[in-house]
Amino acid sequence: MPTGTVKWFNSTKGYGFIAPDSGGKDVFVHISAVERAGLKGLNDNQKIGFEL
Repeated sequence: MPTGTVKWFNSTKGYGFIAPDSGGKDVFVHISAVERAGLKGLNDNQKIGFEL
């Protein structure tokens, strides 16, 4: 599973971006994926695992 750091996440707008640890383009993340993972939101600079 890839890992990365949350660059920013706006709970009001319901989306944000993750910077992958492996480099490359930032990954878009939508609130629906966050909620499916059982979370209410993400914090800036939070380390997370993610699936594409």
